[in-house]
Amino acid sequence: MMRPCAFRLLSIACIVLLAACDAGPAAGTRLRPGDAATVALGRKVYDLHCATCHGAQLQGQPNWRERDATGRLPAPPHDRTGHTWHHPDDVLFRITKHGVAKAANLKDYVSTMPAYEGVLSDAEIVAVLSYIKSTWPADIRRKHDELNASAAAQKH
Repeated sequence: MMRPCAFRLLSIACIVLLAACDAGPAAGTRLRPGDAATVALGRKVYDLHCATCHGAQLQGQPNWRERDATGRLPAPPHDRTGHTWHHPDDVLFRITKHGVAKAANLKDYVSTMPAYEGVLSDAEIVAVLSYIKSTWPADIRRKHDELNASAAAQKH
């Protein structure tokens, strides 16, 4: 039986995926985890802008599936134990650039995750996401590539 918090997270993930299906500035975004220069830049950007919340080892915050006293979800891990790899590249880009609420079209959704539009360039966003993906084991990267292919096929 699915716990209520897990169900809410799954529901939010589905909404985000649906929101990503329309064409927009992130349409066609592709991460480059095999590009050493992109990954190196991504590591620097991650260390500067993301590690404080998501952890130096991408481990996220404790109890990341449970809302805190303010009703917000702690930062999830970006390693294999999190749900980052469950989202196609376009969705990850939109969440990072525009924030969860705008990416999922949830005007009343409150999140600690900031929107990085105007803070990071599109290339820096792709780089940090490429760095994150570069740390995943081969089986997770393969599953993520399949997810991207499925998302692209649905758009056409």
